[in-house]
Amino acid sequence: MDGIPLDLTIATPLEVAVNHDEAISLRAEDESGSFGIRPGHADFITMLAPSVVRWSTPDGAWRFCAVDGGVMTVSGGRRVAIACREAIVGDSMERLEHEVARVRATQLDAARRARVEAVRLHAQAVRQMLRYLRGPMAPDGQDVPAAQGRGQ
Repeated sequence: MDGIPLDLTIATPLEVAVNHDEAISLRAEDESGSFGIRPGHADFITMLAPSVVRWSTPDGAWRFCAVDGGVMTVSGGRRVAIACREAIVGDSMERLEHEVARVRATQLDAARRARVEAVRLHAQAVRQMLRYLRGPMAPDGQDVPAAQGRGQ
């Protein structure tokens, strides 16, 4: 099986980020550390750490994909499949590093905005509950007597 290249697929819930059927070798990282896969490898499954998966092509070039953890399977000595939440593909480590930093900054900003909106909604809900529990207020800010304010 050594002459047959690896068939590599990296997929997220939203897309197939990589579908490459001519990978010569592959390097990935799990909890035990970095490891390599070549054609003819035994079948196995592992949980990937957040890391960069890299593979070589027949022309000697290396390709890269940053993954946010995931599950990797090797089957049939040549089929490598990675399922992960996020995957960012790049042709060079430098470009990939910049793209990962950009995506991470965007995610952090979105998370910050979501937290601010959640706090705003929580405060608005508390104000509404307090208004309801206090009952109607007179124009001078004093409570309206119960007989007037509650329709009694």
